[in-house]
Amino acid sequence: MSLDDPVIITCAISGVIADRAQCPAIPYTPREYAAEARRIVDEGGVMIHIHARRPDGTPSFEVEDFRAITEAIKAEIGDAAIINLSTGAIGVPVEKRVAYLREVRPDVAALNMGSMNYAKYSSRRRDFVFQTVFANPFDEIIALLTAMNELGIKPEHECFDVGHVGSLAPLVDMGVLTPPLHVSAVMGIVGGVPPTARNLAAMADNVPEGSHWGVIGISRRQWLLVAAALTLGGSVRVGLEDNFYLPDGTMARSNGELVAKARQMTEDVGRRPATVDEARAMLGLPERVAA
Repeated sequence: MSLDDPVIITCAISGVIADRAQCPAIPYTPREYAAEARRIVDEGGVMIHIHARRPDGTPSFEVEDFRAITEAIKAEIGDAAIINLSTGAIGVPVEKRVAYLREVRPDVAALNMGSMNYAKYSSRRRDFVFQTVFANPFDEIIALLTAMNELGIKPEHECFDVGHVGSLAPLVDMGVLTPPLHVSAVMGIVGGVPPTARNLAAMADNVPEGSHWGVIGISRRQWLLVAAALTLGGSVRVGLEDNFYLPDGTMARSNGELVAKARQMTEDVGRRPATVDEARAMLGLPERVAA
């Protein structure tokens, strides 16, 4: 990738950890997801990363919830954005995650590339807000990749440290992973790589040649990482899953406001947002079928 490449702006529409007590704009129902999807594409987002929720806002890994949300989004925006489903989970069997991939058949599915401590720390409390082990062993990674290959789904490799980037090479050598790759550096989780521009550059340097890469910045340091990725030639992800706040500290009223800021930053550094057709070509996805 280079500075001449257009920027794929992805939006993580909801997540599963936060709720409306923390940010009132988080969508819960399929209709709310669809309304947010419209705001995302209207502001230049071309990929929507989805975690499912039930209408009461609780996380869901059920086929019917992923199906209802995806169908509502497609009814609202058609094929104006690439659909990207999460497969990240703690304590959810691989088979259950494959079931909703098989039913929905998204363009892309996110795939976590390694196990790690996963935590949030409060310096005010001098204690962890939460802590757990996020297990992603190779056998589960390979099982999910095998299913994605069968279903024609492009994996997005979420890498929380440079060692996760290094885990790609043996999978390519085994033949379960086929270039060009789609790699995202996830930064800002305690237990993963610290969120600095230098660390992002190191991760980008380790991404296999010919791959597409971008950054996923967690919490308010997201905007520094967006700026770094844009100047290094990468793509970017924003959205209410990752960060509620605009650079001035104002809480976003929608995912659209976060995407609009990412688009502005892209243009301010002399790059341009990718169209959905350009994004599909960059990721090696099939062309859209004309209506």
